[in-house]
Amino acid sequence: MRDMMGLMKQAQQMQQKMADMQAELDSIEVEGGAGGGMVTVTMTAKGALKGVKIDPSLMVPDEREILEDLIVAAANDARTRGERVMQERMAEITKGLPIPPGMKLF
Repeated sequence: MRDMMGLMKQAQQMQQKMADMQAELDSIEVEGGAGGGMVTVTMTAKGALKGVKIDPSLMVPDEREILEDLIVAAANDARTRGERVMQERMAEITKGLPIPPGMKLF
């Protein structure tokens, strides 16, 4: 019975830590780039797009499709970096808890 109470206490602590982490992830910004840094996208770690920077040399009307592809690539790069930050934070929170492999908490 003591183990169950201890496990419940750990679960409550983990819930609080997860709530704190969710709030923190809204304020953490990550950058993704494409085209050798000619396009940079800034997002929160939760995936909210905050900004796009485009090198002026890419503003050529005939090359619009290239620019569009670079923006998508930069956004995907930023999203991947944000997911990595989220996974690192989750690993810190769940360290020591008996969570089955592959179980996703959010």
